[in-house]
Amino acid sequence: MITHDLRVLADAMLDKKAQNVTGIDLRSLDGSITDFFMICNGSSTTNVAAIADNVIDKMREELGRKPLRTQGMENGFWIILDYGDIVAHIFLEEYRDFYRLEDLWADAPHKVYKERKVKKSTKKDTDE
Repeated sequence: MITHDLRVLADAMLDKKAQNVTGIDLRSLDGSITDFFMICNGSSTTNVAAIADNVIDKMREELGRKPLRTQGMENGFWIILDYGDIVAHIFLEEYRDFYRLEDLWADAPHKVYKERKVKKSTKKDTDE
């Protein structure tokens, strides 16, 4: 299910402190090269690389998916992970600001992903 795949990808980004994680649903646009973009940015090239590595690991571990193609892994300014129906764009912040992919695809529905809250256990101690 694509929604689950998008959530796994977003969580993998957020696990490594990705900022402004945004999904763009391109399915309604004619001539689109993919179904979804998942976009985020990191604060440094090291952070960008860590986000990309975690996405690759989590998508493989949890969904059995490997990217069909990768680009930009050697520099960490803008890494693209192509999963066919989902293309992840992981930017260094200034590159995201410059290329503004969200504005280029403004007609498509956007969804912002936030870190999920983990419910704390309400179990009480029985040792008294």
